[in-house]
Amino acid sequence: MPGGRLTQQERQQIGLGLADSLPYAEIARRLDRPTSTITREVMRNGGPTAYRADLAHRATERRAHRRRPTTARGAGPAAQPSGRDAEALAEYEETLTTVLMGAGLPKMSARVLTCLFTTDAGRLTAAELARRVQVSPASISKAIAFLESQSLVGRERDERRRDRYIVDDELFYQATIASARANDQLVETARRGVALLGPHTAAATRLENIARFLDFISESIVRAAEQARDVLHTPVR
Repeated sequence: MPGGRLTQQERQQIGLGLADSLPYAEIARRLDRPTSTITREVMRNGGPTAYRADLAHRATERRAHRRRPTTARGAGPAAQPSGRDAEALAEYEETLTTVLMGAGLPKMSARVLTCLFTTDAGRLTAAELARRVQVSPASISKAIAFLESQSLVGRERDERRRDRYIVDDELFYQATIASARANDQLVETARRGVALLGPHTAAATRLENIARFLDFISESIVRAAEQARDVLHTPVR
């Protein structure tokens, strides 16, 4: 399997594969590359509908040029505990960030969440996040505000009265319930529109169908989340 950066020709093949609606795994197989490499390349450069091979290649060259001074000083990945491969971990973190962005998170929020996911403690202060992600505290603050609004991180105070941001086993349960609540608000608003527009009009029928659909989805989501939560807290034997 070839290593190193993608070539311009490979990027053109990725573009052609996306145009043919090929899955990432098939594009990766044709290029003899890991699927994660293709996923990261596409999501970093506009996603499957906006990917352009020439723009992606130029953007990669610019990023490589910006990183050269650091490389010249001999800086490498930080040492990791438990004998972890620091370089492989850095690549994995980049892949996970890309996937989270593909799921709808802004880039900085995805980077912060990745950092919390891959930290053994699962909790970091804003200052620790800023050092790890290598951005300003203001950028961390904005990212955290978004993640908290989506119930994707929690907050606690440490012994020095500093805020620490946490992810735990309740993470996806809380985020899923928050999503169901958002659906409930839309259901309620749609049904107000039905009353306003009149029950026998085409517009009211459309809104009622939306409300019924989302109502069913919300009930199913909450029921599934409760069942999954029980599984999550069942000890593995």
